Formats: sequence, structure tokens, C-alpha cells
Amino acid sequence: MSTSGAGNEGKLGNGTIVTVCLTFVIAMLGMAYAAVPLYEMFCKVTGYGGTTQRVEQASSVILDKKIKVRFDANTAPGLPWSFQPVQREIELRIGETVLVNYRARNDASFETTGQATFNVTPAATGAYFNKVQCFCFTETTLQPGEEMEMPVLFFIDPAIVDAVETKNVHTITLSYTFFPHEKTKPVASASDAGGEASKKL
Repeated sequence: MSTSGAGNEGKLGNGTIVTVCLTFVIAMLGMAYAAVPLYEMFCKVTGYGGTTQRVEQASSVILDKKIKVRFDANTAPGLPWSFQPVQREIELRIGETVLVNYRARNDASFETTGQATFNVTPAATGAYFNKVQCFCFTETTLQPGEEMEMPVLFFIDPAIVDAVETKNVHTITLSYTFFPHEKTKPVASASDAGGEASKKL
């Protein structure tokens, strides 16, 4: 009887270990899926990594102190666009709301869609770079040869002059990179599909 009891205890022990391991694996998978949105939320709240802030209204405080903002534009491989800022650099008062534009053109012979990512440098200024309006909030679709001006409405939070890590910053660079969106892939027409089918036959 003692041998049988020991065997049952061993089986129960193994079953418990398997259950614990499975629970651990499931928990880790859940954390992995949650990590990306949580990290994005953390960046948006803190400005970590140069992530800018999104606000609903302009600043009510405007300082006499000025700061320069430079504009950078890039396109990732796979997106056949020409993309650049209309102005390369401006100088504005801290707290002043300013509208600037970027310009994009679809150089392909088919419709393309892009989504922009963004950041600012120095990275510490991200918490004080506030966007009221930006083309980067949604994806952009351009027809063949279409050109579009894309507005960015922003201001620099006056609190930037009080923070130890940013009070001596005189220039900020706002950088965008457009990546191809899934819609970008051209779809074969019905006639093309029929032609391919007849060739195979």
C-alpha cells in the first residue's frame, strides 16, 4: 500500500508541475502581447525615447524665450514616396502654437498608403513637445502622382525651461519616417487574373 501511495503522490506532483509550467507560459505570452501597447502608453505619457505628446488645445502661456525647431523627413524602403518638410527650420516663442507643413508625393503608378512614426531629439524634450494636430495620427493614402501637404500644429510646453534636463536646450529636431501600410500592395485586375488563368490552361 505504501508503494501505491508513493506512486500516486508522484503522479500528483508531476501533474502539479505541468500545470504550473503551463500557467507560467500562458502568463508570459499574455505579458508579451501586452508589452507593446503598455510600452507605447508609457512613452506617450513620459516622452521617453523622444515620443511627443498629443493635446487637445493650445497653450495659454507664451514666454519671451525662443527656441529653434528643425524638421526631418524620411521614407522607409517599400514606400515609393517623395517626402520632405516645406520649411527646414523655424524659430518660435516657447508656448506659441505654430503650424508647419510637410509635403508628400506618391511616385508610384498605383495607389499607396503610408503611416508615419515620429520622435524628437534631444529625447528628453519629447515630454514638452505638444501636438494639437498631426498627419501622423492616422494613415495617409495617395493616388498615383498625387501630392499632398500635411500639417503639424504644435507648441513647446513652457515647463521645458524649468526641467533640469531641458532648460539649456536651444534646438529641437522633429523627425518623421513614413512606412508602407498594408493597403499599399497593388491588386491585380480581373482581366489580368483571367489572362493568367488562360495562360496556365
